[in-house]
Amino acid sequence: MSDVKVKYSEEDLLEFKEIINKKIARAQEDLELLEGAYKNNADNGTEDTSHSFKSFDEGSETMAKEANVQLAIRQEKFIRDLKNALLRIENRTYGVCRVTGKLIQKERLKLVPHATLSIEAKRAQ
Repeated sequence: MSDVKVKYSEEDLLEFKEIINKKIARAQEDLELLEGAYKNNADNGTEDTSHSFKSFDEGSETMAKEANVQLAIRQEKFIRDLKNALLRIENRTYGVCRVTGKLIQKERLKLVPHATLSIEAKRAQ
């Protein structure tokens, strides 16, 4: 019989769940800030500014809003990936590399708790 673990213990899974829940809470706060930034329709007091400055200001504001929308989309994907990791914890499949079937290193999962690939599988991509 081999000594290779194929699943994390209940204790480990609880630790990962705590890490993931903290990351979700933080990510949702960040997402709300981003959404607030691009949904904000304040004109920043440019009503009395000359037209050339006003159009420049509106252009940069549009670019900033587009950047925030892109960041918000990435943040939503990150939250979705973290929630999927919670599902894998519930299903007892968390931490198992989807390519090699081996356990993903604990250190990697602490840094990237939504990882589904081991370092070896990631490098082989």
